[in-house]
Amino acid sequence: MNRQNISSHTPREQLAGYSRAVRLGNAVYVSGTTASDEQGVGHGEDAAGQTRYILRKIESALGEAGASLSDIVRARVYVVNMDDWEAVARIHGEVLGSVRPANTLVQIAGLVGGRLVEIEADAIIGG
Repeated sequence: MNRQNISSHTPREQLAGYSRAVRLGNAVYVSGTTASDEQGVGHGEDAAGQTRYILRKIESALGEAGASLSDIVRARVYVVNMDDWEAVARIHGEVLGSVRPANTLVQIAGLVGGRLVEIEADAIIGG
């Protein structure tokens, strides 16, 4: 199987030795994604806004790998404040509602850059 590494060309990828996403066969694994751009600038004032931005970033990474949001089979959502779970879940449901991937949402102690939400996703092309 050929491996395809997808990069967003951020300095953090090089520093930490990771890829935005990896495609292996028809599987695509998207790294934990926060609401920051290539320069590290944050997007979205609140957890819902960050979630919307993150899902667009995930959609872009999947597209580069030949996949789409509809191919997501598993998502993991990390929130810093559990009080944000409903706002995050609402956006997740708005964007991925018809896909209905397996999903986990957990609270964590903190995220890089003071971000409020991080999401990772696994997709199976054609799945």
